[in-house]
Amino acid sequence: MANILVVEDEKNMQEIIVDYLRRGGHTCFAADDGVDALMILKNNPVDLMILDIMMPHLDGFSVCKMARKMSDLPVVMLTAKSGEDDKLKGYDLGADDYMTKPFSPKVLLAKVNALLRRSSVIPADTVNAGKISVIPASHKVFVDGQEIALTHKEYELLHFFMANPGQIFSREQLLNRIWGYDFEGTTRTVDTHIKTLRRKLGDEGKHIVTLIRSGYKFEVAVCV
Repeated sequence: MANILVVEDEKNMQEIIVDYLRRGGHTCFAADDGVDALMILKNNPVDLMILDIMMPHLDGFSVCKMARKMSDLPVVMLTAKSGEDDKLKGYDLGADDYMTKPFSPKVLLAKVNALLRRSSVIPADTVNAGKISVIPASHKVFVDGQEIALTHKEYELLHFFMANPGQIFSREQLLNRIWGYDFEGTTRTVDTHIKTLRRKLGDEGKHIVTLIRSGYKFEVAVCV
């Protein structure tokens, strides 16, 4: 079904994840550290990456940051810590989801399949708003004619806002819609992604309006 890169230095954990994903119908590449992961990502077609944070040579945060310069593939990060700071750092670097160890391989597979479904959805036409143009078929985004690089979740947020102009969405609604009901993070994740999205959109980021105690809305006339 999909080519998945599993980056995990604990051999036993790596084998469990790979075995479960293969039984779920996926093809797997395995890497013991961040350096090997980047080489595999550079030289092979990879649809999704499962990435441990604590690894020798190059940690997961560094790998995620470098991977984002190479691809917009979905990234699920694995952490032994349940604190918010690591998760927020990962999201800021472009991670799409998190799993906290110990975790159920069944839940991991469900998250992987959900991310793959969302990333492969191809709506028809171009969506335009102000100077922003989104081409859903290729997940490309242009601002005033210049292409900008967005992570998978940033793209989903922008496309969702542009497809629903003027509607107010709470942080909880955005979490459920973009990250899914089984997401383990907090509403601060939404704020972090929107802050980064606004920065990347430049002056056009003004269309994403913050409503105190209510959430966010996309305020501009949209033509689909």
